[in-house]
Amino acid sequence: MTLTIRDFTPADAEAAAAAHRAGRSHLVLIAEVFAWLPEHLPAAQHYRTFVAEIDGRVVGSVRCGRVTDTSAEGIAYANGSVLPGFRRRGAFTALLAAAERHLAEHGATEVHSWVDDVPEARAFAAGRGYREGRVAHFARRDLTAPLPPVPDVPAGVELRTAADYQDDPYPLFVVDADAGRDEPGEVDIDRADYQDWLDGVWSRPDLDRDLTVVALVDGTPAAFSAAHTDRETRYWSAFTACRREFRGRGLATLAKVRSLHLARAAGLTEAFTNNDATNAPMLAINERLGYRRCASERKFVKQLTA
Repeated sequence: MTLTIRDFTPADAEAAAAAHRAGRSHLVLIAEVFAWLPEHLPAAQHYRTFVAEIDGRVVGSVRCGRVTDTSAEGIAYANGSVLPGFRRRGAFTALLAAAERHLAEHGATEVHSWVDDVPEARAFAAGRGYREGRVAHFARRDLTAPLPPVPDVPAGVELRTAADYQDDPYPLFVVDADAGRDEPGEVDIDRADYQDWLDGVWSRPDLDRDLTVVALVDGTPAAFSAAHTDRETRYWSAFTACRREFRGRGLATLAKVRSLHLARAAGLTEAFTNNDATNAPMLAINERLGYRRCASERKFVKQLTA
């Protein structure tokens, strides 16, 4: 057996995406995103993807970079996977080591990694110096089953889609940046940059602007439910955001329900989402919308040495 770790090329996109999704039916991630990421994330992230080849076949990958939307210093991430049939051969150990070296070279002192919440994956992370952290849950919703009706739209509220903001998406950035400050996590997301958002969020190839629903209050965007798809049958609730001053009015629920109806009308059959285990309000909303937990993941963190 010959194991090789090398830099990702666009030709690796399909294999890298397949390795990431293998055994994870709850993930909605198209190969095009893998090819798109290196050219669109902020330069300050020092983003890089490594792939593992065994006897000439790409069997795994890891994506890594610095976290740039926080004022905390030295924070980085590394996430990836190996095809189930090629595990326990040292491939991911080598991938992770390559990612850690790269991150350390660019000033990272702490690496965060999401790991499947199963004993084998948790033991693997712990055995490589990572400490266990918070939990997040995935949930699935059958879009062929009856959906709850779209709630009545209150006076002064209007629903649009992100497609209406094609020429000027800045009002949606404002909603995203405000809501992001309150996202549960070990790292405070407190440094939003509009150009970075345009490059890394708004221009994602899997963002479906026709299914991303925006709730406006007196003409001002107040909340949205962002949708990614695999362009076939699967829908991913990427981020549901509501500005602080408009919370408690049901706007997030309104946008989410409308988005699910649009997704079903577009022929999608499965919806997936992910929430931090401490995010009780959003977990409750998704439960009411018919989502049912299907998997979990756990954050692991490691301190890097020079």
